[in-house]
Amino acid sequence: MSIAGIPLEFFLFGATLLGVALFHHYTLQIAVAGAVVISLFKLLAVSGFSMATHFQHEWVTLANLLGLLLGFALLADHFERSEVPAKLPAVLPDDWKGGFVLLILVFVISSFLDNIAAAMIGGSMAAVLYKKKVHIGFLAAIVAASNAGGSGSVVGDTTTTMMWIAGASPWQVLDAYIAAGSALMIFGVLAARQQHAYQPIMTDAPAGVHVQWSRLAIVALILVAAVAANVWFNLSAPEVLDHWPVIGLAVWAAILVTAPWRQPKWGLLPDALRGSVFLLSLVWSASLMPVEHLPTPSWQSALGLGFLSAVFDNIPLTSLALHQGGYDWGFLAYAVGFGGSMLWFGSSAGVALSNMYPEAKSAAAWLRGGWHVALAYVVGFFVLLATLGWHPEPLRKAAAAESAPAITAPASPVNATK
Repeated sequence: MSIAGIPLEFFLFGATLLGVALFHHYTLQIAVAGAVVISLFKLLAVSGFSMATHFQHEWVTLANLLGLLLGFALLADHFERSEVPAKLPAVLPDDWKGGFVLLILVFVISSFLDNIAAAMIGGSMAAVLYKKKVHIGFLAAIVAASNAGGSGSVVGDTTTTMMWIAGASPWQVLDAYIAAGSALMIFGVLAARQQHAYQPIMTDAPAGVHVQWSRLAIVALILVAAVAANVWFNLSAPEVLDHWPVIGLAVWAAILVTAPWRQPKWGLLPDALRGSVFLLSLVWSASLMPVEHLPTPSWQSALGLGFLSAVFDNIPLTSLALHQGGYDWGFLAYAVGFGGSMLWFGSSAGVALSNMYPEAKSAAAWLRGGWHVALAYVVGFFVLLATLGWHPEPLRKAAAAESAPAITAPASPVNATK
């Protein structure tokens, strides 16, 4: 069923996204209702569609997302209660440059950790340093820094991990940092000045603050468990990733093992669960879209994928691009990794941070305050184009195959989407 040649599913998904953008006080209800309607349409109106088969393919991604969003909500609280953020005024610059350094820290953390964790750690630091008065433009910048930091690392983002599994060289993906670093210089400076005008950074650490090393150690253990599970299974047993939400399980194993040492704040889970259900509804809806191919690979189409990634789950986009081949993988990693930062619900990092700062759940306010993120995306893209040019390279596995250039679908991603 289609209208003007466009499958009806896209209209249903578009209506869902429009409702989320316009009615930000009812985002959860709209996202869930949209997922239900689209699922019923696929089940009742699309011949040959098997909901059981589709769920079997998608449940690992959804379970990983749920585990990470809930687990990292507890991790962020551990980090905030460790009192480390309260010590930062002693080492950060006192003016707008303090906020800029904070964004650089988030960028660096995300290069080897999950982008959700990086965003929530950044949100925890900002809450303390700015006395819970954080400008929405700075929140957008925290999300952008977490997504940009992961875009050039094969362990920093789901999409780059997928490229690594499919045969892209880590050196190919590393090119994305030219664009991501350029973007950081733009949105980072603008957002830091924006925040400084709204609420200056703390200049002195509060009296009597003592670092709780036990909680900081728990944060480290949770993060080590996530990174270790990610790297180990990608290198040693990638087939396991098709069947089990490895990273989510590793995070929760670390949380439960350390709980007797220092109790997590379990009361955070209900709110985190609502935010998780919202994102999972959008990811599920996106997975039901009949996207069978992308435009011919070029730098223009890669640029467009970044804007599409702001409203469309980047996991199926990346999977399709890997099947299609012919991309410059550094450009693709930057586009689909950073592009979701342009809207609060465009990435899992944005949704997670919005659970900490509910005022961010407004597409209009996000675009109005975080306009510099879209500007930085475009500038960063063209800096990369001018510096290295567009050089599509075959995936190693595809080049080694004697038959078709297409590759087998990559294993289900194991870390947070977007």
